[in-house]
Amino acid sequence: MAKEPIKVLVVDDHPIVRRGLITEINLDREMLVIGEATDGLEAIAQYQELKPDVVLMDIIMPNMDGIQATKHIINSNPDARILILTSYVDEEKILEAVKAGALGFIYKDKHPDEVLAAIRDVANEVPVLAPTITRKLMRDSRTKKSESLENELTDRELEVLKRVAQGIPYKEIALHMDVREATIRAHVSNILGKLYLSNRSQLVLYAVEHHLLDN
Repeated sequence: MAKEPIKVLVVDDHPIVRRGLITEINLDREMLVIGEATDGLEAIAQYQELKPDVVLMDIIMPNMDGIQATKHIINSNPDARILILTSYVDEEKILEAVKAGALGFIYKDKHPDEVLAAIRDVANEVPVLAPTITRKLMRDSRTKKSESLENELTDRELEVLKRVAQGIPYKEIALHMDVREATIRAHVSNILGKLYLSNRSQLVLYAVEHHLLDN
């Protein structure tokens, strides 16, 4: 049986950019653009109607920008996978988008193959983040507590955290641990709460900074 293509929603207010992205994505046999939007408001409506696997989201758009749209989508759909694609170089804005729940970002000047690779990563729930954003996000995610917060996790939760941080999809983690995918998602929700983190991107970065992947 043929593998289902990655369903992508493209959100950008520039018709030429949007058309170019759609063309490149549809040339890849593993992907399919199922919708397009010109601003954040349209993106929210299209997401609810189409339920894409990945949203490729611009930041600067009229009516509602990509950051606000990301917040709205994630609030209603915590497992939504959003990749920020932007020419905007203000790292604080990009950081804001990641904090809102985007799984990563990539600049528009990257080669199309890099954009497609980023879409694949995000589809598999693997964050796509530059080192500078990683460092800033982790600094902002630290709490005032001095003790090691991962000590508050159960052995099961710690195992899930490590596997998520390694970029393993929830479905594969569930198969390996012989539980339902819904159980893994519940574990992730509990981990986020215990570690005072907001989303999966911050969870991955927490694991890296605290050397939880070293053993």
